[in-house]
Amino acid sequence: MQYFCSRRHCTTNEDKPHEECAVFGISLHGSDEAAGLTYNALLSLQHRGQEGSGIAVTVDNQIVVHKGMGLVGDVFGGGALAELPKSSSALGHNRYSTAGGSSEQNVQPFVTEYLTGRHAAAHNGNVTNADELREWLRKLGVRFEATSDSEVISALVAYYTVTLGDIKAGVKKAVSELRGAFSLVILCGDGRIVAVRDADGFRPLCIGVGESGIAVASESCALDAIDYKFLRDVEPGELVVFEGGELVYSEKVLTHRTPDNGLCIFEYVYFARPDSVIDGVSVYEARFNMGRTLAREHPAEADVVCGVPDSGLEAAAGFAAESGLPLVTGFVKNRYLGRSFIYPTQAQRKKIVKLKLNPLRANIEGKRVVLVDDSIVRGTTSEKIVASLREAGAKEVHLRISSPPFRHVCRYGTDIASEDALIANHMTVDQICKKLGADSLGYISVEGLVAACGKPAEYFCKQCFVGRRG
Repeated sequence: MQYFCSRRHCTTNEDKPHEECAVFGISLHGSDEAAGLTYNALLSLQHRGQEGSGIAVTVDNQIVVHKGMGLVGDVFGGGALAELPKSSSALGHNRYSTAGGSSEQNVQPFVTEYLTGRHAAAHNGNVTNADELREWLRKLGVRFEATSDSEVISALVAYYTVTLGDIKAGVKKAVSELRGAFSLVILCGDGRIVAVRDADGFRPLCIGVGESGIAVASESCALDAIDYKFLRDVEPGELVVFEGGELVYSEKVLTHRTPDNGLCIFEYVYFARPDSVIDGVSVYEARFNMGRTLAREHPAEADVVCGVPDSGLEAAAGFAAESGLPLVTGFVKNRYLGRSFIYPTQAQRKKIVKLKLNPLRANIEGKRVVLVDDSIVRGTTSEKIVASLREAGAKEVHLRISSPPFRHVCRYGTDIASEDALIANHMTVDQICKKLGADSLGYISVEGLVAACGKPAEYFCKQCFVGRRG
């Protein structure tokens, strides 16, 4: 547990894109259970980051934070959650590192002290001009103890809050200088919550209300976890302020400025939980529609359809519904492999996929199988999954992918391998199919993916598939 009274700063699939972080903030009226509600919300957002977790609360105009490396249950086990002071406002964060690397120093929230107060800050995204801002702040005498762009944001907000004399004005000025993706939540020493979403809306952020107060979260599933009702999304470029359990201020402070930028479409393909609703679109329905589109764009003569757990399951259901083929369970997922699981021999390491996903032979043997997955990055995992179906007796394997081929790196917080490591940049679809050992391979089209998500093409960022124009 860390009390800040002076200035100081804190088993997923390796062949899938990863996205940086989850944020959650809550303001209560007539209750002091903010830390416990934040803990439950972070558990529901664990899929967005498994490297570290933290919760900050306010008490007597100070900020108390507990954070560490590991999953939410590990960081706050052993009585750590109960040791956080009772408070009516809290800020939580789950981390997956893209900017700054994986270390305890970079776990959020970051707490910054300044002449007129203090705040804790946490964000989801990637600020592309963080290095320049860090150097500028260093010249002003600001010291940094971590390497995360979130620490830079926190320091920049503090600088402008002192300069302009108000946290709202400080946040407004600070975010006007940020470039890239950010859904930012700030907990002030006096208990106010300030949240803002970047002008292009790269990352999701939504508001929920309950009997005890109001909350802001990366996904609506976190609101469900604490029995809050979804109110609305934070609009791109919007700043909101919560105080005393109420929404007390809202202002559009940033305007859309970059063509081809918008909400990362991969939120619907893979990042978000299927029970979330993002910018008015059900993630489940979007994935189901992707499967329907795949069945129309790339039909297959087969006996059964199955999905790769977990994010391929909804698209597989859509493929089955559109094609009329039976939907079966293709794999049993081992949900109890810890991050420290040891593979003592090379032979065992090669079989790691079977340890995580074991084919269900009763549904596979002797069948022509349509296998639906969300993406192919390097192809190593897909190759092993196809091979495991062959070993389980599959007669044919027809691989269908609910995202287009990855060809470009992402600057905005999605941890995609270098372009040289992306298999689609070195092989044709037929060559990839042969390398993976499948009988056929079909990717959804960019147009089909956009249509499945139910919004105009310009609403989404699709640069990892199509690159930047101009």
